[in-house]
Amino acid sequence: MAKQKGILPFVGTLGGLNFYYLNGKPVVRLAGGGFNGKDIKNKPSMQRVRENSSEFGHCSEVNKAFRMALRPFYKGYKFTHFHSRLMRLFTQLKDLDVVNKRGERLVGNGITHANGLNLLKNYPYTPDCDVRNVMPFAYVVDATNFGLTISEFDIKQVCFIAGATHIELTYGVLDMDFTTLDYDIHLADVLVLDKGFAGTSVSLMPSSLPTSIGTKLAVLGVRFYQEVDGALYVLNANDGVGIMVLECF
Repeated sequence: MAKQKGILPFVGTLGGLNFYYLNGKPVVRLAGGGFNGKDIKNKPSMQRVRENSSEFGHCSEVNKAFRMALRPFYKGYKFTHFHSRLMRLFTQLKDLDVVNKRGERLVGNGITHANGLNLLKNYPYTPDCDVRNVMPFAYVVDATNFGLTISEFDIKQVCFIAGATHIELTYGVLDMDFTTLDYDIHLADVLVLDKGFAGTSVSLMPSSLPTSIGTKLAVLGVRFYQEVDGALYVLNANDGVGIMVLECF
């Protein structure tokens, strides 16, 4: 694959080459290759391809539902490569399914594996804005009422990005069935803190409780703002929006 150069990039096929856009940039590669649909559907040698395709489609559906469920934590912002990053997560979870045979493995079964919840909890959802680095504190989630307590809080230890004067905390519990893809989100009131915040602890409580649809994920999101003439303006920098899963139940 190579990049196109010129004033007017071409899109299409010409002289055995494909010209197209990738992530907003004009690129070119050799045309043709791959398999035809009939071979993939019928040839025994394509069995592994069919299995991978089926599982990829399932992971993609889970990915879409999960991103929609998390929208309250990053609304108005578009992550670069968020879909592909989550595909790696759900592919790893699918691989943990020891119930179904290859080609029929499910993310939901992988989550019930001994390592499933740990993978959900520790996965780097937003590496450009690692919430644990932004706010290096102890987090405690109550297993009964799902309230979040950030103890020994010190605003001076919060890593504000350039230009930021305020940080917004969005906390909630995502109750999701990773097989049926049904979900419900239970959010706490959004909390906005400025650099002068003097509190030594922070508590956030969801306004409603999960009703046991499926796996429960305690999720914390952060965003940064800049105050100008008394008004707050969101800073949509790559390192200005972060999501972290605190606990899984």
